[in-house]
Amino acid sequence: MKILCAVDGSQCSQWGVEALSGLVDQRPSSLVLLHVVNTAVPRSLRAKDLAKAKQALAAADKAGERVLDRMRGIATMALSEAVTGPRTRVRGRLVHGDVAKSIIRQADRQKSDMVIVGSRGLTDAPSFLLGSVARKVFSLANRSVLVVKRPLPEIKRVVLALDGSTHAAAAGAFLRKDFLPQSAHVTVLAVAQPIVSDLAASVLPLSQLRRLSKPVEDQARQVAERCRERFLREGFEVETEVVTGHPVLNILRYLERTGADLVALGSRGLTGVERLVLGSVSEGILQHAPCSVLVVRKNPG
Repeated sequence: MKILCAVDGSQCSQWGVEALSGLVDQRPSSLVLLHVVNTAVPRSLRAKDLAKAKQALAAADKAGERVLDRMRGIATMALSEAVTGPRTRVRGRLVHGDVAKSIIRQADRQKSDMVIVGSRGLTDAPSFLLGSVARKVFSLANRSVLVVKRPLPEIKRVVLALDGSTHAAAAGAFLRKDFLPQSAHVTVLAVAQPIVSDLAASVLPLSQLRRLSKPVEDQARQVAERCRERFLREGFEVETEVVTGHPVLNILRYLERTGADLVALGSRGLTGVERLVLGSVSEGILQHAPCSVLVVRKNPG
């Protein structure tokens, strides 16, 4: 597996690098530590004072190289705690440009299987991993993206949110084959969405509501059970849970209640209605989940 990890020297980007130690059973073939120098400030200075613009860019490059050196040491230590160290090639890369676009572009150029970014959560501070850029990468990258929202030295409890589609199945396969340590405990969480509106639910008899919702819940249980069997065949400890209601709210409530380390979701892609689906569910989970979030996409190659 090829991993690209975006770093800016902040604590949250360090969490992303340290999370490599949690991949104790996997063997990434390469790790690229990427630092992006945002050229917006030098560009604004260039119109006023070209010399100062060059000085600002040189200073930013020098600081970026120091960040890469420090993160390279942290990555080496994290990988040494896993079984991956001797087989993983670690490289640092410094580029200029718009930060989110540069991360996405470099992930495509490197043909990365997964991009790791750190995020403090809801803040929108200028530092590129503190909100807006992390969300752009999460939403727009063609690659699987892991957003580390707190220290993640181990991956013990994982929730896989399913809806029965092929992209959700791909998320399960990615976890089993390329990501999870064998010691992880997996919960397959299937959300059965109500087939009637809240208004209708408030006036219909309870017996009728149960009759209407039963086929949807039964289908969700079947999906969860099929996924559970696949994890069992790979030797994972796994359980299933089926909840009914709004997907984002129910997933968030489950994460809060169980103290999961990671929630994983699949993504259809980024065209048409599929972009709206990503925004309404995955984006809501990313912004409000108390744990780290992994969105799995089928890489274009």
